[in-house]
This record gives sequence, C-alpha cells and structure tokens, in this order.
Amino acid sequence: MVHRVAVIGAGPSGLASMKACLDEGMLPTCFESSDDMGGLWRFKEVSEPNRASIYRSLTINISKEMMCYSDFPIPADYPNYMHHSKILTYFRMYAEHFKLLQHIRFKTSVKNIKQRPDFSHSGEWEVVTESIDGQQESHVFDAVICCSGHYTYPHLPLKDFTGIETFEGKYFHSWDYKGPEDMSGKRVVVIGIGNSGSDIAVESSRVAEQVYMSTRRGTWIIRQVSDNGLPVDMQYNTRFVHILFQLLPIKVINWIGENKVNAMYDHSMYGLKPKHRLFSQIPVINDDLPFKILSGSVILKPNVKEIRGSTVVFDDGSTVEKVDTIVFSTGYNYDFPYMPTIMPQAEIQSPAFKPGHDEEKVTLLIFLSTCAFFGCVRSYIVSKLTPLQVDFVSYMDDIAGEIGARPSLLWLFFTDYPLFQRVLWGPVTAYQYRLMGPGKWEGARRAIFTQFDRMFQPLKTRKVEEASVFGRLTKLSLIVMAGGAAVYYVHARNPTTIPALLSKLRPNRLNVLQ
Repeated sequence: MVHRVAVIGAGPSGLASMKACLDEGMLPTCFESSDDMGGLWRFKEVSEPNRASIYRSLTINISKEMMCYSDFPIPADYPNYMHHSKILTYFRMYAEHFKLLQHIRFKTSVKNIKQRPDFSHSGEWEVVTESIDGQQESHVFDAVICCSGHYTYPHLPLKDFTGIETFEGKYFHSWDYKGPEDMSGKRVVVIGIGNSGSDIAVESSRVAEQVYMSTRRGTWIIRQVSDNGLPVDMQYNTRFVHILFQLLPIKVINWIGENKVNAMYDHSMYGLKPKHRLFSQIPVINDDLPFKILSGSVILKPNVKEIRGSTVVFDDGSTVEKVDTIVFSTGYNYDFPYMPTIMPQAEIQSPAFKPGHDEEKVTLLIFLSTCAFFGCVRSYIVSKLTPLQVDFVSYMDDIAGEIGARPSLLWLFFTDYPLFQRVLWGPVTAYQYRLMGPGKWEGARRAIFTQFDRMFQPLKTRKVEEASVFGRLTKLSLIVMAGGAAVYYVHARNPTTIPALLSKLRPNRLNVLQ
C-alpha cells in the first residue's frame, strides 16, 4: 500500500518533507497557496496577508554549510552568508534535482484539516483546499505534515504603548519593512533589538537623520565573522563544544562566552548588556550594529513608556522629539488557522501519528524535514514569542538516535579515525546525520571532508602568493648571511669594536671566582 501524505507549504521544510516521503515510497502532495516555492525566502515588493515577508537586502545569518540540506550541498562558489535570492535559487535547484515540482499544487491553500470519522482504525485525514478562483475540494490522506512556517502573523502589541493613537508619524511592523527609502532624513525609533530590528536599525541609519533603538532587556551580540575570518557557526557549533556544554556548569560556560564577546566590545559600555546570561536566550548576530552605536548613528534607549504626538517617552524619563517613523520589531504570533484545535498539531509531531505506518519511516520523515535548518545554542528563556528555540545538537541527536542515524563517535574512532576527527572537531553540519542509518547517503563522508573547501572557495577571488617552506628557509638563510656579512664588515674596519662589546656583555671571570 502506498501511503498518501499531504504537505502544507513549499518552503524549505516542505521540500525536505516531500523528498523524505518519496525516499520512503510514500506519495506526497504539496499544497502551496502562492505561485512559487521558497516560503519565507520568496521576496515580494509588497507584503501579502497571511504570508511570511522579508526585506530587500536580507542576508541569512547562518553560513551555507550549516543550513544546507543533508544530501544536497550548496554550490561551492556561493557566498558563505547568502542573500535571499541565492537561497531561493538553491531551493529551486534542490526541487528540480529531486523532481519535486510535479508534486506541488500551486495557488492552492488549505482551509481545513480534520480527522475522518473512522480515524480510530483508518488513521485518515480529510484536507479541504481552495484554489485561487475560490473552488473548494476535499482530499483524503494517510498523514499530514504542516510546513507553513511561523513568521506569518506579526505581533503588534499596540495596547502596550500608551498614546500610540496620538502618534503623528508612520508606524508599522518589521513584517512590512522592505527597505530604508522612506526613512531618508527622518527620525526613526525601532522598538525591539532582535535580529530583524538590528538589521533595520543599521540599514535605516545610513539614510535617516537619527535612529533610536528601544529595548526592554538588552541583548548579547555576536559577530558573523569569527576568529581568523571563519563563519561563527563553523567555528563554534561543533560536537566538541557541545560536549563541553554537557560537562561544564552553565555558569562557567556563560563566563567564558561573555568574556569572549565582551573582548570584541564591552556590552556594558555600549549599553547593550542584558539582564540574562549569554546562553539563556538567542543572541543577536550582527557585525554592524556595534559600529553604528560607536559612531552615534544608532542610539540605544530603554523601553518605551508612552507616546505623545511626535514625542516618544522612555522608562528612564528621557524623550525623543519630532519622531517621524516607529518600527515595531516585536516578533510573531504562531497560528495554524486550518487546524480546529492544537491536538492534530501534536499528533503530527508524534513519531507514530499515523496508525499502520512504519514508526521508523515516519520518524525519519519528520527528522529529514528538520535536519537542514537553524541551529540554536542552549537552555533558552521561553516566552510566547520564542517557543521554538531548542538546543540544535541535542535536538538533532535525539531524533536521529530514534532511527539509528546519530553518528557514533566510538564506532568512527575505531573504524574511520580521519572521519572521527572531523565529526568531533568540525561543525555539526547536517551531513553527519547521513553517515549511517536508514537515511544513509554515500556522499555524506565526502561532503564532510570537503565542507571547508566549499567555505573557502568563494573567498578565493584574488590570488594571493603564500610563502612556501622553501621560501621561508631561503629568507632565513639570507638574513643569517646578511648578519654575518655585517659582523665581518665591522670587524674588518675596526678589529677592537666587537671584542670590546663582548667584554662588556661577559662578566669578569676574576670577579666571578672571587
């Protein structure tokens, strides 16, 4: 029997889910409400209701080797941190390579999902869809995978900002932001200091008269460009570092990490230092914001207390007058409007959500749909706006362990020591979860061995002569010869100079004996 699976959304997770279904002999049908694939990474000049939205200049803050699919490396010549257009191109390449497009029904939205009356023994689901012309259709599937994303519904808490109705300028959520053109010469207040808020503050400060950033708690900021110019996640998101996190007290880990980031710029001096420790919440990844603060282009302020016309009042009593624009970078709400309750969502995430399915296959299906994207760090503060933050390596290892796809360090140590070294000390890329188990990919080992080659390739756009060992030895020999020639020249011109100098440096033997 071929199991029929409905996949909602043709973004990165939706594509991975379709691929996993096909690998396991299932028949997927993907419903995508737009006319193109890519999900969040499909840029539109005008934000569309009920859809994720990005801005024109957006560049991802995860390096390409850490974000790519586990069996389809991103092209070596692509930059390490990619513009959204490159990311979308990569997804199209993936879909074409694995022949996924034929399984996608574009311009078709899902209106409702519910269990069939005989669900207790059939495990079947009824999915109601609507085409762009308004025609509804009912389908029956053995399983449903929701891949519609969680950056769709902006959280705009206007009730928390007293006097917002008196504001004389323009305000909007970061979901509506496309570029800084409308902020030229303006006085701008950005509320929220997450990754989007920081990007918007930096970009708008290049054209605005002045930008202010309001934050309740502050934040830790790390750079994308880490030691020796490596992407920060390639440098530190390693299995060895993960082991240290398990062994050392979190206070020690926080102390080490905070000293590291403060060595770049003192967070207290910059007004950035938050109330929480470094590894209690996802930090902001931004190389430009500290310089903008240092140059005065961006001024940090505490939480907004109230708004009086064009004046913004902050908790510390300070004010900013003649404000033209307020940008609310206040996160997103999470909603699946096509689900009547939360129960189907919980069942879909269960490894055995479909009676009659092979548990191993379903677990693999879910695992492979998540193994490509977005690593976090550890022990995060949970709020209603950040419920999806997990420890990346632990999460991946736990799911992979259920199906035998977790890489065994002990096994690799005895059977493939060169690979063991790269798995332990290198970045935890998705290829590691294709080395063994039911999803094994023959190219995984080579992908791990060549991941740094792909990282370096886009940087090799100008040839730089590097001195060889022979060259360094030659240079040392020339220095020694030049030094000897200088000594000989001085001695030939004035034979007493060098002996006199040596006598001053050497203690008098007679005095030593006495």
